Amino acid sequence: MDNLMYLIGAGVAVLTGLGAGIGIGIATGKSAEAISRQPEASGKIQTVFFLGIALAEATAIYGFVVALLLIFVK
Repeated sequence: MDNLMYLIGAGVAVLTGLGAGIGIGIATGKSAEAISRQPEASGKIQTVFFLGIALAEATAIYGFVVALLLIFVK
């Protein structure tokens, strides 16, 4: 029973990847829309876009690391 709780926690921790995927998808769509409206500002838009993607992906990596820790380090 105790081992089952670790596995449930790991499954919940991996769900952070779902949020990151949704966030990156929304950011991609909005940045493409912004670049199409103002092509001259594409450099600044891409910079902010890549920073946002890095932060969103970091949360997914943190969730993955927590899940691995829950599975392998008890």
